[in-house]
Amino acid sequence: MAEECTHDCSTCTANCSSREKAPGDLREAPNPLSDIRHVVGVVSGKGGVGKSLVTCMLGVLLRRKGYNVGILDADVTGPSVPKCFGLRAEVTGDETGMIPPRTATGIDVMSVNLMLDDEKRPVVWRGSLIAGTVKQFWTDTIWHDTDVLLIDCPPGTGDVPLTVFQTVPLDGIVIVSSPQELVSMIVSKAANMAKLMNIPVLGLVENMSYAVCPDCGKHIPVFGESHIEEIAGDFGYDLLARIPLDPKLSALCDRGMLELMENDYLDTAADVLERRLGLTRGE
Repeated sequence: MAEECTHDCSTCTANCSSREKAPGDLREAPNPLSDIRHVVGVVSGKGGVGKSLVTCMLGVLLRRKGYNVGILDADVTGPSVPKCFGLRAEVTGDETGMIPPRTATGIDVMSVNLMLDDEKRPVVWRGSLIAGTVKQFWTDTIWHDTDVLLIDCPPGTGDVPLTVFQTVPLDGIVIVSSPQELVSMIVSKAANMAKLMNIPVLGLVENMSYAVCPDCGKHIPVFGESHIEEIAGDFGYDLLARIPLDPKLSALCDRGMLELMENDYLDTAADVLERRLGLTRGE
């Protein structure tokens, strides 16, 4: 049971195993030994927009602010979080639960790639098994003293994102998009799913917004003119960041050294999460 539990489930915000569920409430209690204060999902309406990158970058920045951070890699068939951190340690545990390996700077990570003997081996599972695995990452993992748990969701609105939305008590989600013309429709899918599940949208992040000319510094809209500001305004969401195509950032991910990144692309996003979640150090 979490230390901050008030023993009154109608007013208590603690995620403990003794929480009483209302009829129709499908949320699952975390591991009894877990202590998770806030949970944020990172989602996208389509694949390939950099959702995992945004998740990892936010984790690095929140850790630098002094918070204890965990990342649950719910993209079971395309797990990339361990690669970004160069994490190869195996998941350990006993009958009480699984212990997530920790990155160089102290970010706890749970991913199916940390449970395979070969990280290149494909996970060829049906949707129900994948969804069950994600649920176990929530219920069976011991997330110790975690200020913020970031969940890297698979793209779309299928089985696994639905499992996360229904099973985990999310404080909110961050929607990641790209500048393509169809982005409004893609953002709408993720936004409408969040609305349907009564989950707050903390803001939008646009990835691959532009490339920077190495000679003159001009911003080049590789994928066309961005409309993300208009879309954020239409939905009433905060535009948290616009991340450019950055070869240095890509190289750090490829080398498993994202924690060494030196940029300010998501500084505002991390500040907004800190404020919206009401984070305080040593909470």
